[in-house]
Amino acid sequence: MEDSFTEQIFNSHNDCVECPSKEEVSSFYKDLMGTLFPEYATRSYDSLDQFNLHVLKLREELYKILYVQLRHSDIDAQKVNKAFFDAIPAVYQKLKQDINAIYEGDPAAISTEEVVRSYPGFYAIAAYRIAHVLTKLGVDIIPRMFTEHAHSVTGIDIHPGATIGNYFCIDHGTGIVIGETTVIGNHVKIYQGVTLGALSVKKEDAKTKRHPTIEDHVIIYSGATILGGKTIIGEKSIIGGNVWITESVAPGSKINYKT
Repeated sequence: MEDSFTEQIFNSHNDCVECPSKEEVSSFYKDLMGTLFPEYATRSYDSLDQFNLHVLKLREELYKILYVQLRHSDIDAQKVNKAFFDAIPAVYQKLKQDINAIYEGDPAAISTEEVVRSYPGFYAIAAYRIAHVLTKLGVDIIPRMFTEHAHSVTGIDIHPGATIGNYFCIDHGTGIVIGETTVIGNHVKIYQGVTLGALSVKKEDAKTKRHPTIEDHVIIYSGATILGGKTIIGEKSIIGGNVWITESVAPGSKINYKT
């Protein structure tokens, strides 16, 4: 390699000293999941004191990640860290609802334990819900690293900026894409290959609502593509497989053709 190119790459390494490690962020997410759900745990605990010590270590791990990312910003890493862990009990309750939604929504599921242990949809939803907390607290990059970790493992791409209600069910899941400004209501069920995306927009439109709204009790079957920030799928609608939708759908509709 030429000396000038080597120097350029070396300088980029120096500029990236504040980047949190991808492995470190993924490891924290997996440790947190193993803390919340024993099905993911890689160790056991002999006492509550030992478990509390583990949780304290987890808090320290996230603080280190946040500090590296935020130390030159106006965001206080310590306050974000506290707010994040304060929000975890509510996130846990939402995830329990998601587990039940997946279990009840899939006749093949034999138990909620099976859902936690083996369903990629749950793993991706959990990454989203955990990442979404940090996004709401003003943190960038790290939430994307959480959801991209889950994306790499499951093939399910959920942007941490999306807004997703309670009892969310992803069945199978491979190839699902849920964009940043998507709004999803309660008791929504989505199958593999669904895209909730944006119509082509200019970069300056990045802060506008670019992705669709899915109201309560909607089912979207495999391969459906729903695009646009003004597109609303009305409550209790059923969207058939492989349809293309760029306009709103009235509540209670059954769509099985391209529109």
